[in-house]
Amino acid sequence: MQIHLGDCLEITKQLPDEKMDLVYLDPPFFTQKIQKLGTRDRSREFKFNDLWKSTDTYAEFLYKRLQEFKRVLTSTGSIFFHCDHNASHIVRLILDEVFGRDMFRAEIIWHYRRWSNSQKTLLPSHQNIYFYSKTGDYKFNQIYEDYSPSTNIDQILQKRKRDEFGKAVYARNENGVPLSNGDKNGVPMNDVWDIPFLNPKAKERVGYPTQKPVLLLERIIQISTDEGDLVLDPFCGSGTTLVAASLLNRSGIGIDISPEAIEITKERLEMPSKTVSHLMEVGRDAYKVADEKALAYLEGLDFVAVQRNNGIDAFLKTGNLNGSIPVRVQRDGESLIDAAFALHKAAKTKNVPAMILIATQIDLGFNIGDLFSDIIIIDSTANAITKLMQKLKSIDREEISIAHAT
Repeated sequence: MQIHLGDCLEITKQLPDEKMDLVYLDPPFFTQKIQKLGTRDRSREFKFNDLWKSTDTYAEFLYKRLQEFKRVLTSTGSIFFHCDHNASHIVRLILDEVFGRDMFRAEIIWHYRRWSNSQKTLLPSHQNIYFYSKTGDYKFNQIYEDYSPSTNIDQILQKRKRDEFGKAVYARNENGVPLSNGDKNGVPMNDVWDIPFLNPKAKERVGYPTQKPVLLLERIIQISTDEGDLVLDPFCGSGTTLVAASLLNRSGIGIDISPEAIEITKERLEMPSKTVSHLMEVGRDAYKVADEKALAYLEGLDFVAVQRNNGIDAFLKTGNLNGSIPVRVQRDGESLIDAAFALHKAAKTKNVPAMILIATQIDLGFNIGDLFSDIIIIDSTANAITKLMQKLKSIDREEISIAHAT
């Protein structure tokens, strides 16, 4: 990681052309205030001047620097400009001027919840991040999120087509069985990001006035770069961008005009860390209805969990096979035959290449293969070991019997 103290305009001018894969900037927001904040123990205070003579002065400040940032970007590089309501209208016009309106890719809304005294207005709970690319051939890594708990994954995994009236219907083979729509990775990430603001007691908080969460910067870096790529943050502040880049195995260059910012950035890079958002985890888990105990048997496999289905716990992603494979895990107190019936009933109309039932208990009942030739029975680890131990005990008894007989 490279860290430079000084005006980012002058330092960026010294950088070579087309070397940066990503530029992320979080410049002064045109708040017309002096921003300041200190550490919890009040041992240090950080502040910077966000006062401007006029809108034109602020716009010119950004314009000159954005021209340099564009120059140092690779042909596949992108820029993410972080701002808020104070100057978003100014920023968008300048970005259109420097990069071109056709290079606009997205306006990301970073949504968070903060509490403050009531005002005679709406409470601000988001900031804007403008995403532009240098050319039309830009690097973009799609990130997928889990399906909503209200989504019927079974329906998504079935292929659809338009009938003669233009209505979407399930595509079926000559026998009337619905066709598989292949593997699904989840829902492509949208442009509204719910990432909590850093709380005062967060491990990564250092007391810098405009510090952003590492989770936010990680997402930006993951979308627009690969491992080994080079990231530039010309207003690096507390160094969050460089910390995120380090955690994701990217290289980085940080610039800031504040000696205090440079000092705290160097300190953070000695032990890069991030805060795991309990709020995000609780928010997701609160709506999950998939059987987490059953899904634990699939750890290490590539699968999509199924919500709201009594017969299927997950679909295994198969890659080259024709469609995904439904899996069910035998429940405590459930016979293997009942588990097989539930799986077969839920999956029989989905035209799947196979069905997998994971046996978790010793079952001496029916031979499932005689009833359902398309279901593959696999023993859980505990079940397989239990059977092995029983077999070993049987061998020991036979050897003892032979010894007594002789």
